[in-house]
Amino acid sequence: MNMNDMVLISTDDHLIEPPDMYDNHLSGDLLASAPKMKTNDKGGEYWEYQDFKLPVTGLNAVMGRVPEEYGMEATSLSHMRKACYNPKARIDDMNVNGVAAALNFATAVVMDGSMFHRAPDKDLAVKHLRAYNDWHVDEWCGAEPGRLIPCGILPTWDMDATVAEIKRIADKGCHVVSVNENPTKLGLPSVHNAYWNPFWKAIVDNNMAITLHIGAGNPTPHASMETPIEAWISTMQMSICVGLADWLNLEALRQYPGLKICLAESGAGWVPFLLERSDYLHLRHSPWTHSDFGGKLPSEIFREHFMVSFIDDAYGLRNLDVIGEGNMAWECDYPHSDATWPTSPELLWGRIRTLPDHQIDKVTHQNAMRVYGFDLFAHASRDQLSVGALRARAAADGVDTTLKSYGGARPLEVGVKRRVTSGDVMNMNKNIARLAEAK
Repeated sequence: MNMNDMVLISTDDHLIEPPDMYDNHLSGDLLASAPKMKTNDKGGEYWEYQDFKLPVTGLNAVMGRVPEEYGMEATSLSHMRKACYNPKARIDDMNVNGVAAALNFATAVVMDGSMFHRAPDKDLAVKHLRAYNDWHVDEWCGAEPGRLIPCGILPTWDMDATVAEIKRIADKGCHVVSVNENPTKLGLPSVHNAYWNPFWKAIVDNNMAITLHIGAGNPTPHASMETPIEAWISTMQMSICVGLADWLNLEALRQYPGLKICLAESGAGWVPFLLERSDYLHLRHSPWTHSDFGGKLPSEIFREHFMVSFIDDAYGLRNLDVIGEGNMAWECDYPHSDATWPTSPELLWGRIRTLPDHQIDKVTHQNAMRVYGFDLFAHASRDQLSVGALRARAAADGVDTTLKSYGGARPLEVGVKRRVTSGDVMNMNKNIARLAEAK
């Protein structure tokens, strides 16, 4: 195999919702009360829903910018590359990067759908959440069949509605749902509570996979407001180790052997230590903790139920035998600042070229296909979806990858050259949020 023969599925990309996403799925009072994109006096855009406002901001839409502007937050769609919010343009950017298919997480409604969880009128929230799923499946993922993998969100504050929505979106062809790794952050019972029993059953009965994205539940802590931002970003992926340790102890994993759980933007290099530590602690402490893994070790439970995703993780790949060749999958993270677009194949190939072909196939696409219940080759052949073939298509279509200056908010004043700190970024985002609130 060579680089151009690879077939790539990104297990973690992100979309920016366009202002018209509800127009084809709601009407009348339901459309009037749905989330709306508005503009403040400074030209920044924000979403307004029920009694709160969410600004369009964050290091979530920087692809296509010059690197010097990665810290200049996009505060409107005009500050973003079109592929951030337009699915047809997204396909073009996937082609130029040699990516055959991608799963996309929400942004405005939040990765776990927590915009709706925090809304006071829950009856409306259920209806608007369902309409988001319809837009996501029918319009965003319907832009080109087989290229964008649907990822649903759920009204988990209402278990009956959650079970019904799992069945409804499964019938629409969606077999992945994004939930909060720590639902207590949303005021819900922990994942160890019997409240979730109908959820686990519905997930397995409908051949669903669960995906947990970093940052949605357990926080990504930083040492201080003066901590350089690179120090904070360097530990963000590992924050989900708390969630993995928690979910490894789910009784549902013994009850439902088919339960599949994915960690998005998690990385993998830290996983061998956590598995080793978990096995050791279980053997040492289980006589008094009464933990029960059904006669297995936590590391065995991990390999049976979990998949981790990585952007660039040479150390994780060198430990593929420990993590499990069926438990790692590649991601691009488009259009976030860590994303490797448009040179993902070159970077990835440098990391995996020494692996046997069957392991390359597993890490690049087969694991994702299996866990997500996604048939990548239902609409096109492998030859048509290879890195080389997709890049040839992008070249014929004239996809432009020229980096541009887009503008936006700044973490530092013009001319200031000191290190950007965690506090700088947090204060910048607070200022943007105040502009939305003041409108």
